[in-house]
Amino acid sequence: MPPPPTILTINAGSSSIRFACYEIQSDSLNCWGQGKLDRVGSGQETLQFEVLRSGAVQNLTLDGESLLDWIEKEIGFDAIVAVGHRVVHGMHHTQPERVTPELLEELRQISPFDPEHLPREIEWIEAFARRMPQLLQIVCFDTAFHRGMPRVARLLPIPQRFEAQGVERYGFHGLSYQSLLESLTNIAGRQAARGRVVLAHLGNGASMAALREGRSVDTSMGFTPAGGLVMGTRAGDLDPGVAAYILRTERMSAEDFNRMVHHESGLLGVSGSSSDMRDLLERQAQDERAAEAVELFCYQARKWLGAFATVLGGIDTVVFAGGIGENAPEIRKRICAGLEFLGISIDSARNQSNSCVISKEDSPACVRVIRTNEESVLARAAFAIVEKSKEKTNE
Repeated sequence: MPPPPTILTINAGSSSIRFACYEIQSDSLNCWGQGKLDRVGSGQETLQFEVLRSGAVQNLTLDGESLLDWIEKEIGFDAIVAVGHRVVHGMHHTQPERVTPELLEELRQISPFDPEHLPREIEWIEAFARRMPQLLQIVCFDTAFHRGMPRVARLLPIPQRFEAQGVERYGFHGLSYQSLLESLTNIAGRQAARGRVVLAHLGNGASMAALREGRSVDTSMGFTPAGGLVMGTRAGDLDPGVAAYILRTERMSAEDFNRMVHHESGLLGVSGSSSDMRDLLERQAQDERAAEAVELFCYQARKWLGAFATVLGGIDTVVFAGGIGENAPEIRKRICAGLEFLGISIDSARNQSNSCVISKEDSPACVRVIRTNEESVLARAAFAIVEKSKEKTNE
């Protein structure tokens, strides 16, 4: 019996890659396995894969194009009908699209807009194309979720000639926000999802988005994923005068400065010890710099909540997601502290137990914790294109 048709999702970062396998069952999808591949240096990578239907977990150390070799051996390319890729930057694209030579060339052309992610994502698309040239590949753009933002939210206050080059505020984490919006609709109903909603994706990369009528009206990240909130190793918003001063006094190149604000700043830069919020929370009582990093993260998130309350004219729902948002009660508590005037009031017991709803019963604003699932968004987008291709074939 041939293996059931499978959709593979690829969520590639600069140093790791998450993936998942979805069996097509009639007109639905079933995720049966998910994994993560991390670089460990010296050409080696560590792979962890969990088979959801059996609970078995594999931990391997691999070399070379390890994930492709592993997929070919353990899953089989014959079973895979499509691969859905997360692509961080899509400029003005608004929908998932199948990969064509023309689209791939366009992605190469816009790589300077996001040199931290796009080159790596393109490499994975090309690697699959070399291994299986006829395999259907689909890309979903993180920026697409925010393309309907009002023009005023997209404008940057610099000379107009740069706008013609594509320099504007784009916003990111779109697949996560789409997942959270869909989950909120399923959990709380369409009316709640179309209210005044703030979504907070808080992890090593962190951003927040303001939604009204189910659409993004503003977001903290801007021209690149390095803007907005302080993050694990990214600086977030930075006074341009600071950039000019550092470039001049340190005699830094543009590449050196880019590396600093992406990989040496944020929580790591402030604490001087770690980019991991779990480490910083453990150290904060004895380590003043760790405590300052935690406080800065919470302070900035609280400011963005206040700013988005102004944009939306109030807040009906706040959703925490991401590694920090889903698992760090203390951070949620500190972000929401003192926001009772916005209708945000946290129930300590609910928050500590990571309940789905962590606000008090009488809180005007509902505060929720929802697990984000970017892979599910990728799989469903790929499935829709697979089905559309079938319809065209049958015409």
